[in-house]
Amino acid sequence: MPRILQAGLVFSGPVSAAVRREQPGDAFSTNRSFHVRLSLARDPAKMPVRLFSSFRFPMTDNNRSVFILGGARSGKSRFAEELAIKAGGNLHYLATGRAWDDEMRDRIAHHQARRGGEWATHEVPVDIAAMLERLDRPDNVVLVDCLTLWLTNLMMENADFDAAFAALEAAILSARAKLIFVSNEVGLGIVPENRMAREFRDHAGRLHQRIAAIAGEVFFVAAGLPLKMKAEAAPAKVRSTSPYPCL
Repeated sequence: MPRILQAGLVFSGPVSAAVRREQPGDAFSTNRSFHVRLSLARDPAKMPVRLFSSFRFPMTDNNRSVFILGGARSGKSRFAEELAIKAGGNLHYLATGRAWDDEMRDRIAHHQARRGGEWATHEVPVDIAAMLERLDRPDNVVLVDCLTLWLTNLMMENADFDAAFAALEAAILSARAKLIFVSNEVGLGIVPENRMAREFRDHAGRLHQRIAAIAGEVFFVAAGLPLKMKAEAAPAKVRSTSPYPCL
């Protein structure tokens, strides 16, 4: 029975729900029972601010890669770092950003101070796939932050995008290490006014679709809150030709 507490209304008990499996063609499974606890806080000051712990999960053999998208200052990097620590293992940070100016140097210093000394940092502006192969051990957890800066570096060097994307996909699909990728979602705003910015947006969108198709988990982070867009699935053997069905 519900009971009134100082913080609000709390319900605790079993419920039934219809559940749909992610795999295409799977049938609906009904009458599944769950035990839930729902709290509706009446006092906003007493509502929890830190919700990341609800989304933590163990990485398994069927879930070796996580893809995290979000806007600027959305909390995506902090969420990725917490997932990496929770996964357990040797922590490796692949930094793709280049310190072109004082603002970028300040951003890099901020990230380094937040991570602390338990991470091994590798500056990898372009050849991510080769570094992933070097660090490919089951006891390693590798965080790549971020793919949009990596894409910027590829554009600055007039690199072959398809070849670079394919090499990254191959490294993800064959990985024994636990991999976490962070990237900025840049396709939700207005159409950029210049051609280079439009090309960057389009390349980023294509890259995100390819990584999301093969990742074990996909999250979108906004205002510090992670939304799971794709749940754990068996790793693909080849790259999908169409986007994976989202939750």
